[in-house]
Amino acid sequence: MITVAEHLENILSQVSRGATVLLPVPGAHGLVTVADVVSRADLPRFDNSSMDGYAVRREDLIGVTAETPRLIPVVGDIAAGDAPAHQHVEGKAWRIMTGAPMPEGADAVVPVEDTDGHVREAQFRAEPSEGANIRRAGEDVRVGDVVVPAGTRLGAAQIAALISAGVQEVEVVSPVRVAILSTGDELVQFGEEVGEGQIVDSNGPMLEALVREAGFYPVFVGNLPDDEAVTRKEIRRHLDYADAIITTGGVSMGAYDIVKKVLAGEGSMEFLQVQMQPGKPQGFGLLGKRNVPVFTLPGNPVSALVSFEVFVRPALLKVAGRSESSDTTTGYAMTSWRTSPERETYTRVRLSRDATGAYAVTPGGAGSHLLGGLAMADALAVSHADDDQVVAGSEVQLHFLRPRAEVDARLDAQGQASGEKGEGR
Repeated sequence: MITVAEHLENILSQVSRGATVLLPVPGAHGLVTVADVVSRADLPRFDNSSMDGYAVRREDLIGVTAETPRLIPVVGDIAAGDAPAHQHVEGKAWRIMTGAPMPEGADAVVPVEDTDGHVREAQFRAEPSEGANIRRAGEDVRVGDVVVPAGTRLGAAQIAALISAGVQEVEVVSPVRVAILSTGDELVQFGEEVGEGQIVDSNGPMLEALVREAGFYPVFVGNLPDDEAVTRKEIRRHLDYADAIITTGGVSMGAYDIVKKVLAGEGSMEFLQVQMQPGKPQGFGLLGKRNVPVFTLPGNPVSALVSFEVFVRPALLKVAGRSESSDTTTGYAMTSWRTSPERETYTRVRLSRDATGAYAVTPGGAGSHLLGGLAMADALAVSHADDDQVVAGSEVQLHFLRPRAEVDARLDAQGQASGEKGEGR
């Protein structure tokens, strides 16, 4: 057997960043830039007012205070989006709206709050400083400035900045498409009638959700029978377009472990035993002309989920060009539990808070086929291979299965509810 770290290192040494593609900026959301993206326009594009008020010449208001106000005629209005250029008139003012272009010759904007707000002749009650409340052209970004560096995952803020900067298309790492195949004659798809000896395939939909939650693009192919020819043909078909393939089932030591029989000796495929519980039987390799990463995961649902979190997710992140650390932290065991000797153990746990506010960790079911405990789990508690138990009160490493913010929100709500009950006694 090899260690978890060795298997992950082997996977990451084989996978590489995916191909690049040129996409319209709005369509590149969630993807990673492959080069610095520079601005094609000054931002702001023109001098404009940062607030509603009056565009003036500062020298026309020298000495003005609330006690010594001054009346100035208003030439007219300038609204945001006004196209014609306006000329300032000495001794007069323009009523101007937020974002509207400054009239040529004006050098300050007096907020409407410092006036009486009249339309034809306004009373000014404050002396502005030069350049007050004016956004100058190019003060944010100049043509040629880097707006988004290489290696940046494009979020909402980056999309807005690029569009504002006049960028139409951006070169990014291609969306990662992941084909998912469940194997086994015993499986029926969701929504189909379940006969004797059959089970509903939960792995396929679960992996589809995991891929989508990680920010990639799943293609759930469905269920494959225990037939070598059908399995071989189906896997080869997806090598033409997929950026990764995940199979579940058929990789252990049984007589009907078809995936292992079909893929053994193909490309760089290796089937091995990993020092982990659950998830011991694993397979990985690059197949086809495009060197598509193929992950063959165990068929037990918990084993498949743990295998995805430990091996598949980090590899897909590398293919997508994304640099992300896993969402991990520590907590303290509320009780003792046994772990698998000589294997890194991933125990499903539920979290609460202890008296100090730290995470308090309670184990769930241990079987790799048990789904009830998985549905209630907040995280995986990771135990080292040289440990045979987790001792109550000891610190444990946690790998979140739910967004941490959701877990914290639930715990905060529970804490508030407990406090309210305590006050009511």
